[in-house]
Amino acid sequence: MLRINQLKLPVEHTREQLERKVLKLLHLSKVPEIIIVRRSVDARKKPELYFNYILDIRVKNEKEVYRNCDKKQVVLQEEKEYHFPVSGYQGKIRPVIIGTGPAGLFCGYMLAEAGFRPILLERGKQVEERITDVENFWKTGVLQTDSNVQFGEGGAGTFSDGKLNTLVKDKYGRNKKVLTVFVKEGAPDEILYDHKPHIGTDVLSVVVRNMREHILSLGGEIRFQSKVTDFDIRDGKITGVLIDGKERLSAEYVVLATGHSARDTFRTLYDLGIAMEAKPFAVGFRVEHPQELINQSQYGRKKVEKLGNAPYKVTASSQSGRGVYSFCMCPGGYVVNASSEEGRLAVNGMSYSGRRGTNSNSAIIVSVKPEDYGSNHPLAGIDFQRKIEEKAFVIGEGKVPVERYGDFRASVTGTNNTSDNSCLKDFLPAIKGNWCYAGLHEILPEELNKAFVEGMEHFGSVIAGFNDRNVLMEGVESRTSSPVRIMRDDSLQSSAKGIYPCGEGAGYAGGITSAAMDGIKVAEEIARRITYGEQECCTQTERQK
Repeated sequence: MLRINQLKLPVEHTREQLERKVLKLLHLSKVPEIIIVRRSVDARKKPELYFNYILDIRVKNEKEVYRNCDKKQVVLQEEKEYHFPVSGYQGKIRPVIIGTGPAGLFCGYMLAEAGFRPILLERGKQVEERITDVENFWKTGVLQTDSNVQFGEGGAGTFSDGKLNTLVKDKYGRNKKVLTVFVKEGAPDEILYDHKPHIGTDVLSVVVRNMREHILSLGGEIRFQSKVTDFDIRDGKITGVLIDGKERLSAEYVVLATGHSARDTFRTLYDLGIAMEAKPFAVGFRVEHPQELINQSQYGRKKVEKLGNAPYKVTASSQSGRGVYSFCMCPGGYVVNASSEEGRLAVNGMSYSGRRGTNSNSAIIVSVKPEDYGSNHPLAGIDFQRKIEEKAFVIGEGKVPVERYGDFRASVTGTNNTSDNSCLKDFLPAIKGNWCYAGLHEILPEELNKAFVEGMEHFGSVIAGFNDRNVLMEGVESRTSSPVRIMRDDSLQSSAKGIYPCGEGAGYAGGITSAAMDGIKVAEEIARRITYGEQECCTQTERQK
């Protein structure tokens, strides 16, 4: 296969223009098979905007074509395909997977395709019923603690922007496999090559449902409203799990893919002596801007039909050394009440596949470390989260609290010298759930508030208007990642053998794609151990790390 790097075309180009450029570059007269590997936006000369492509080309006389083309832009590329290590399993052992977020779903999907007929346990409801519960919560404020933005089929990612980019290196092709499965189950083809792929919550819910049906069609079992309340560990090895405090399910292989909000499960595991540690994460606030302001900054235009609404990514370092950065940026999106516990309030960002909302939002978050939690306990980060979520609930009287950045800055620093753009004065929040104006500066510790302001002021020098006094803030963004890591060894097992901590909740991922990739990784390990036994699996050369 031939790979073409850095093929550049205006964003308004046609397919025919791309094909003509390929023909010219390879000195061909007939259009070959063209596979788009990567497409990214080049906005360095805005408002002139370009797509940069990486293309794979299949052509019969490959070596001859390669000899005659420009070697600076064209290289020979070996085709690689992902292969799961086991197929056609016909034994009786059925792995049990706790949680149906990205990690659990993909773990179950891969094991089902290999013949293992996994059993998936989910405390929440299937995605169709869950959507009804969440929309009712946003409308009425009545929370169902096991069916909400955090819990239920699809996990927390179902009510998000559905971003699929990841920084995890993809040596074994798991990333591409995740995207391929998404496309097979209903996602658009563009996610296979866009530099920043996303699905949107409306499409993601369909994909989740289709993945469920595929698992079931292969003999897998998915049990909703089935909360794991205890683990039966004997002689250092899992033998079963207790469901809803009454039903025991025997299990030799248990995947912990619970998500980062399963605080009660973490406590149960800690009480059973499972090794875990507190880990760093980040907290902050959602920040909203008019989407046209972001488009103008990123693209030099208020609207670009071919590209849709513009994303951004900003980072800074505070004087105290804390990182301040954007997280889960949602172009044309909504801020959502993402609470899962009574008397506590957390927010997240969400957008639909079209990203057509009038506002952009992003979490601007500040890094926190275990030393900030006030205790050396492995679960101290959860207590830290709960305290700030309780404050958010109280100041908003159960509604999402909103504050203008200028007021927040004045409360934190005692000064108010931010810009005041009159066109932003009537700018209102786009929130799923009830909201009210309140003092967000009361939620986080003073040092974190100051770091947040430092970051916002820096970002104002990068994106004009980012730190305008009329910019909207909502809080609190406290579920960025898990504050706990459940320890696992080289075989991916916890201190109790047969338990496999997996995905974001266990501390081994940070987003939909990386969690799904970890789910695949754990599925590979379990499939090998069940099929080939302990000794063969322990050879490093045969295990994909």
